[in-house]
Amino acid sequence: MRKIIITIVAVVVLVASYGTKKYLAESKKAPKQKNEKITKTVFTETVKNDTLPIFIDESGNLVAKDKIQLFSEVQGVLEVSKNDFRVGVAFNKNETLLRINNEEHLATLKAQKSSLQNLIAAIMPDLQLDYSSSFSQWNSYLKNFDVHAKIKELPKATTDKEKYFVTGKNIYNTYYTIKNLEARLDKYTLKAPFKGILTEVAVTNGSLIRPGQKLGEFISQNVFELRLSVNANLINSLKTGKKVVLHSINKEASWTGKVARINGKIDLASQTVEIYIEVKGAGLREGMYLQAFVAAKEIPNSYEVSRKLLVNNEAVYVFENDVLKLAQITPVFFNKNTVIIKGLANGTQLISNPVSGAFVGMPVKVYHENQLDSNKKKSNSQD
Repeated sequence: MRKIIITIVAVVVLVASYGTKKYLAESKKAPKQKNEKITKTVFTETVKNDTLPIFIDESGNLVAKDKIQLFSEVQGVLEVSKNDFRVGVAFNKNETLLRINNEEHLATLKAQKSSLQNLIAAIMPDLQLDYSSSFSQWNSYLKNFDVHAKIKELPKATTDKEKYFVTGKNIYNTYYTIKNLEARLDKYTLKAPFKGILTEVAVTNGSLIRPGQKLGEFISQNVFELRLSVNANLINSLKTGKKVVLHSINKEASWTGKVARINGKIDLASQTVEIYIEVKGAGLREGMYLQAFVAAKEIPNSYEVSRKLLVNNEAVYVFENDVLKLAQITPVFFNKNTVIIKGLANGTQLISNPVSGAFVGMPVKVYHENQLDSNKKKSNSQD
């Protein structure tokens, strides 16, 4: 009897549980799904075509226009001169840069002069007897001969016979040997070819200098050149003498230069042409990094946009009838961050900021400045 009662109770409980579950399931209503369309807000600008200039924006390092590498052609010990041969020391034009000891060479030169003097003195009796018409000028030359001064030009022979006679006495050969030694003597002293400053020094006082050895570098601080690589398509619009604005990297200083030279060869790899900008002014130094802005040419009926707005370099998104559309354009010139294009009609609403996930036909709304003001007013009134 107890088993029967337990079975009946279990059946009643199961039936009641099932009924309760069914009731609860039927009483719940599924929430209605709201299919809201998300419309993105975009920024636009109205296209107004104009004649836009193309600026070549390039940068490079300044190099002194007057710049020489100093090398020695003779051998000797570097002597102490009036001004130290050190980096940063300035020299005026024709001032001695350095001097190499020339005592040995000078002694050789004087010995050759003495030999010439002896040779001339030896032919004087023959000249007086056989070439009396030339004796006086040779005699005057011999009397004024000075081994410590630069050699003077030999008297000219009046006849071929006299010329052959003097030649046979080895006088001409000795004379030109002396001229060569005198020319070499000048190489022991290096003078500044222009006003400038030493920027590099490879020797010090007392150093033994050898022929062909590099001594240093000397530059002028008056005029500098800036080498730029320009697109070959724009080179025809650049002429020598064209004004160029140069800026320092921090934009705190600027100078005005001019196009001094244009290379006649196009670089095969980069398809660029080298131009050289000449500039001078206070504050310029060799090696200084400058940025140049050169007005190349003007493009009529064009518009400038950010390079980020281009789609495959052939189209841009525009706003039309509350959706996005693609407008075909023609890029004319690419700057670093912008591009000058043609093909947009005046009044076109150009999307001025990139839209993530943009596609043709995408519904959008245009942001207006008064929207922000109205939203602020609503929030203030609620407060």
